Amino acid sequence: MKKPSASRRNFVKTAGLGFLTLPNLLQTGPASIATKKKAVCFGGHPDDPESGCGGTLAKLAAMGHDVTIIYLTTGEAGIEGKSHSEAATIRKQEAINACAILKAKPVFAGQIDGDTIMDNTWLAKVQKMIADERPDIVFTHWPIDTHKDHQIASLLMIQTWVRSEHKYPLYFFEVCTGEQTMGFKPTDYVDITETQEQKRKSVYCHVSQDPPGIYGCGHASMEDFRGRELGVKAAEAFVFMTGKGMGGVIAS
Repeated sequence: MKKPSASRRNFVKTAGLGFLTLPNLLQTGPASIATKKKAVCFGGHPDDPESGCGGTLAKLAAMGHDVTIIYLTTGEAGIEGKSHSEAATIRKQEAINACAILKAKPVFAGQIDGDTIMDNTWLAKVQKMIADERPDIVFTHWPIDTHKDHQIASLLMIQTWVRSEHKYPLYFFEVCTGEQTMGFKPTDYVDITETQEQKRKSVYCHVSQDPPGIYGCGHASMEDFRGRELGVKAAEAFVFMTGKGMGGVIAS
């Protein structure tokens, strides 16, 4: 396979597919009532979807598509000195505020931060949540991650995708690459130059999580580096899930 040029300004193209993909969705222009799609992002905690693919979600929403963010947990263990109940109340509101900036609908799955579960009961719950949303495209964590909750979110979504009769395209995003996300080799890039500031504002809604620290763990440099790979100011990168009947990814 020919290695894609680092200076290209087009998205990695997905060839030979008979269904929607991220590149062709972003190239269709503003959505009408007839062409509007539903994007769902399934993340481990409040702030994960925002930091991992907030620019892409904002871009899709700006095009007129419906965007839903499902948080597996409500960040119960994420505020030192606060009880789980107190932390959940704070972090739920922060997530709601962030979704308002991204123009997304927030949904909370109800698992507990730091104690996430992968079993048949929860798989059935997530399957129903995704089926109720009727997504045309889904984003979730890369499964090779140092955070257990990220792994569980990814595995729940992968198994939901495997069992779905409607094979929507599934894309994995990265968070804090090198510290959390490991072994991530992108297949697709999205130019978020126009929505980079909107993404940043959504991350900064998570006041309890030290937003400068979130960016300090590598997200600012990730946006810059992925932008350099694509040949734009700022970008987010993804890995496309392929499977039976889903074709393959090639660079053009």
